[in-house]
Amino acid sequence: MSSMMVSPEYLATAAVDVESIGSALRAANASAAAPITKVMAAGADEVSVAIAAFFAANAEQYQVLSAQAAAFHDRFVQAMSFGVGTYTAAEAANGAPLQTLSSNVLAVLNARTEALLGRPLIGDGANGTAPGEAGKPGGLLYGNGGDGAAATTTGMSGGAGGAAGLIGNGGAGGAGGKGAAGGRGGAGGWLYGSGGAGGAGGVGADTVGATTGGNGGVGGNGGLIGNGGDGGAGGNGDEGGGVTQDGGVGGAGGAGGRGGWLIGSGGSGGDGGYGGSASNSGGFTGSAAVGGAGGAGGRGGLLHGDGGAGGDGGGGGYGNPSGVGPGAVGGAGGAGGDAGLDGDGGAGGAGGLGGDAMGIDGDNIGGAGGAGGAGGNGGRWQGSGGSGGAGGNGGSGVEIGGAGGDAGDGGRASYGTGGSGGGGNGGLGNTAGGAGGRGGDGGSSWLIGDGGNGGKGGAGGFSFPAPGPAGPDGAGGSGGLLAGKPGMPGAQSDDG
Repeated sequence: MSSMMVSPEYLATAAVDVESIGSALRAANASAAAPITKVMAAGADEVSVAIAAFFAANAEQYQVLSAQAAAFHDRFVQAMSFGVGTYTAAEAANGAPLQTLSSNVLAVLNARTEALLGRPLIGDGANGTAPGEAGKPGGLLYGNGGDGAAATTTGMSGGAGGAAGLIGNGGAGGAGGKGAAGGRGGAGGWLYGSGGAGGAGGVGADTVGATTGGNGGVGGNGGLIGNGGDGGAGGNGDEGGGVTQDGGVGGAGGAGGRGGWLIGSGGSGGDGGYGGSASNSGGFTGSAAVGGAGGAGGRGGLLHGDGGAGGDGGGGGYGNPSGVGPGAVGGAGGAGGDAGLDGDGGAGGAGGLGGDAMGIDGDNIGGAGGAGGAGGNGGRWQGSGGSGGAGGNGGSGVEIGGAGGDAGDGGRASYGTGGSGGGGNGGLGNTAGGAGGRGGDGGSSWLIGDGGNGGKGGAGGFSFPAPGPAGPDGAGGSGGLLAGKPGMPGAQSDDG
């Protein structure tokens, strides 16, 4: 017995096409009806009149047949359209039991693996629901990890993201409560999958003594093939309060997760949190707090993968606006991640801004800018080094501006171009401007490739009596042993 396969989607398309053909034939017959049914005789003789009458009679018979064919065509289109609905209903009726059967079989298999191993065979892990609860792991064969829940109380860390199984992505970490760290991102699938992002750190708690911001959660690692998760941002430090209370230190950004063991790019580091400003109480000695450091970028996969970019440092806190004390130093930028055998190094994170000195005391100096992070090294086989992060600008001072942060050096390369450096500017001051930061050195190329250009030194801070000195320029990196030219020093390059 022969069988026939019918796809309702294709049958519906065919019905529309057949209907459009019928519409075109109707239009053609209507336009031709008058010319062919009212044929004029060629002459007044009987033969000409008889010939014209013969053609007109045939045309009228053709119009009758055409009307009958159009009616048949309409019934045929209706039958096709009805067939579409019938086949669709039959498909749904037949598919429902199969769907139910497959769901029941999967439920039985998952129940057994959960009883033995504590996790399902196939399916996504559940998200954390209670504050700070970790996400559940994904299925052993296939499934994404669940996201960790955010913390809602002071001092409670965010929930970690659930890990994937063989194939799937890790869950994201939850945000930390006040003063607490964010949750770690879940690991990607053992065979294939990317790591989850780390949760953000909580801001400093509003307590009698200012507290630090929570650190950002670390990004999850990739599997055999997959990218690392990004690190979470650090929380901002709390502002000082009362008489002698200091601002809270900004939380550090979480490190980016490692790329896959074989292939995958590293995750980016999280940005550091801002340092808390000093107490706002008049005439007292609370100190501003430093900004949090940026997280390091994750390493790329062994065979192929770029290094992750480093996170930016957080800005330093402001000095006491009605008392004494300088602005705080900006946080350092995170280092860029190294590449594997093939890939580019990650860029270093920028240093945080120095805090402004707000008080009226003559010793109030602007905070120094944070140092830029070093660029990651390029692949051992080929790939360019990452650029060094720019140094942070110094804060403004009531008397003396803060010094600009030094820039990070560029990463090295084996077969490719070395990374370039950056440069930070000094802060403004009424008596003296801050010194500019040093430009980063360009990265060197080991075998084949040009060295990176050095970064320009930062400009000195403006001050009418005594502007700050400019920072020294970075040196150019050396070219490859086999081929390549050295990079230009910062004074001659466009980098910085």
